[in-house]
Amino acid sequence: MHLDIWLLLGSTLILSAIVAVRLSHHLGLPSLLAYMGIGLFIGEGGPFQINFDNAELAETLGLAALVLILAEGGITTSWRNVRPAVPAAVSVSTLGTLISIVVTALAALWLLDVNWQLAFLVGAVLAPTDAAAVFSVLRRLPLPPRLTGLLEAESGFNDAPVVIIVVTLSTHSTAPDLLELAGIMVYELAAGGVIGIAIGWLGAQALRRVALPASGLYPIAVLSLSVGSYGAAALAHASGFLAVYVSALVLGNARLPHRPATRGFAEGVAWLAQIGVFVMLGLLASPSDLPGQIIPALIIGFVLLLVARPLSVLLSTIGFGMSLGEKTFASWAGLRGAVPIVLATIPMVQNVQGSETLFAIVFNIVVLFTALQGPTLPLVARWCGLRGGDEPRELDVEAAPLGELHAELLEIRIPPDSRLNGVEIFELRLPPGASVTLVVRDGNSFVPEPTTPLRAGDTLLVVTTDKVREAAERRMRAVSRRGKLAGWFGESGA
Repeated sequence: MHLDIWLLLGSTLILSAIVAVRLSHHLGLPSLLAYMGIGLFIGEGGPFQINFDNAELAETLGLAALVLILAEGGITTSWRNVRPAVPAAVSVSTLGTLISIVVTALAALWLLDVNWQLAFLVGAVLAPTDAAAVFSVLRRLPLPPRLTGLLEAESGFNDAPVVIIVVTLSTHSTAPDLLELAGIMVYELAAGGVIGIAIGWLGAQALRRVALPASGLYPIAVLSLSVGSYGAAALAHASGFLAVYVSALVLGNARLPHRPATRGFAEGVAWLAQIGVFVMLGLLASPSDLPGQIIPALIIGFVLLLVARPLSVLLSTIGFGMSLGEKTFASWAGLRGAVPIVLATIPMVQNVQGSETLFAIVFNIVVLFTALQGPTLPLVARWCGLRGGDEPRELDVEAAPLGELHAELLEIRIPPDSRLNGVEIFELRLPPGASVTLVVRDGNSFVPEPTTPLRAGDTLLVVTTDKVREAAERRMRAVSRRGKLAGWFGESGA
């Protein structure tokens, strides 16, 4: 087929997926269902009869897509919201994941006619929540920041230990040495975290000191650093998935130049990765094999939803001060997506007996239970008595370095609920070396006076020297959260 035909079909497919996103968003469903539906439609059972059965290629492309999705998750995650929930998220991602694996595996051994290896593979591939599904659904709900931070951090952290377990189970025909497996996991997770932090911090320092010739290079550099951390960790036999998420989290919260553009670029790349991986997984699935595994999928899916996930959350969050309502919602919000299906291709590549059955069961579970859980999350949140906090939305600050002038231009948009509303320019008390030079209001721009009051919806242009740039931004964020008396309340501005 000629290149022009492929380009036409590819663009048509992507546009169809974008339209499907609008429909799934309206219904409250994760977009993955629409994408996999497109894959099934154009696959071997649909009118286009495209036959795709290369599990090894699907594994490679799927893991690459997960790297990009995790990078976007880290870049767009607010460390301020995630930080209080990190200890609980680490516990849920490790201890909770192990509990979920054991409970689901025992249920599979008891209820399904499978051997121990396949049973534990079922538990392992279904243990991690999916970053793309969690981000796409939860960020639309007005939840307490700590709970959102817990679920986002968990979805970013729990891929790493599960990949180690799935690979070990797929490559060993006998039961692995648990002590050896624990040692491998500790090393890979610790080393992956350290590598991710190091690359993220070093990359941030470099990007803040080097004025690149074009603003479009900053998003490319940030994403390249995040993806590069995966490769660096893999070379050190460490967890690449943890490294890429942690490095992206560091870079995304480092207040680099052109941060909104970087977030937008990362989101666009992640959307493209999601479309590609879910359509590919839909193509890989054989429609003739799926109906026969619906009953086993329902059995294991309900065990996972009603027993394994609640038990793992309940036990792994002991001592973290979570209410019963928060634990209940966290149990219900453990959405599965691309991660379990991609992980299910690993046993297929290793020719594990029954791996095709495993793939069909996991595919059915993801489709059926995402359709169940996604639309009901707002209702469950209300039943659990959860609502978002009253803190104002974070300021949107974009920085552009002014190269040879040793200065930076900050573009600050004031959100509707910011406490900057009504604050006069002199009351900002910006550090010496920083000044509000222009205000854009209702499409008109003007140079403000010291007594000019700010309004919600204004865009401010703040010129600051390199030395006080961070202090100026911290001060603006502090006033946005606490008002003109931010300093009186001990607001650090972080």
